[in-house]
Amino acid sequence: MTVRLQKPQWLNKKINLKSNRKMKILLKELRLHTVCEESLCPNISECFSRGVATFMILGNICTRGCRFCAVKKGKPDTVDYSEPQGVKQAAEKLGLSYVVITSVTRDDLADGGAELFSLTASALKELPQVKKVELLIPDFLGKKQALEKVAFSKADVIGHNLETVSRLYEKVRPQADYQRSLDVLSQIGEMNKNILLKSGIMVGLGEKEEEVYAALADLKKAGCVFVSIGQYLNPSCKHYPVAEYVPLERFSRYEQFAYKLGFKHVKSSPYVRSSYLADTYLTCKR
Repeated sequence: MTVRLQKPQWLNKKINLKSNRKMKILLKELRLHTVCEESLCPNISECFSRGVATFMILGNICTRGCRFCAVKKGKPDTVDYSEPQGVKQAAEKLGLSYVVITSVTRDDLADGGAELFSLTASALKELPQVKKVELLIPDFLGKKQALEKVAFSKADVIGHNLETVSRLYEKVRPQADYQRSLDVLSQIGEMNKNILLKSGIMVGLGEKEEEVYAALADLKKAGCVFVSIGQYLNPSCKHYPVAEYVPLERFSRYEQFAYKLGFKHVKSSPYVRSSYLADTYLTCKR
């Protein structure tokens, strides 16, 4: 029998559904998805009330079965090539200057959906108000041609989340590969030296502190300059269980260690998510 851990008091963020209404109406009109909604992000009210969202292209059904993720799994719909224009319209109406685009994993597609990422980045850069575009990509099964499409898109930042430490991949991300994720980042960095690389890690899955330090060192070696570290919260009792609610002082140690490694900007606290306050990574000066 699995014992359910008691949440500490610092994990009591409330979701205000009223603040979501305006954004949800816009997304429905443009037939767009957000990772904020699909992943049940605890920061959704805060971001939606600021008029900010992380758009999720390539539909809302993932071909993989990562045990931590709330996004639907199954057989995806056909690719909707109108999505880039829909995202562009949303960014224009919201007055966004920094836009983050992510997707479900589409192993059913030859390029994993890399072309649509590139088309979306190009569409956004047609707007004078959009200064920076960040792509949060899947691993595209490590295919070089797919990586080239995003590396030479008009994106300024490319993120790919490592998610957890190497030892837990088999349990948490059985269809992914730790080294492949690191290679995705390093290859994009080698292809385009102007791209800023970013990744994210969840803690509280049963990892050891030294394993997190090793993962951070691997990410720095792969060329990452930005990293996020946040507490894993299981979306339901059917998902991978929370092994630990990581104390705040450990988040502080992770942050200090990452800065010592040479990361340019680090966010490390319980409610941090990879695209949360993404625009501040380029503007914050330590």
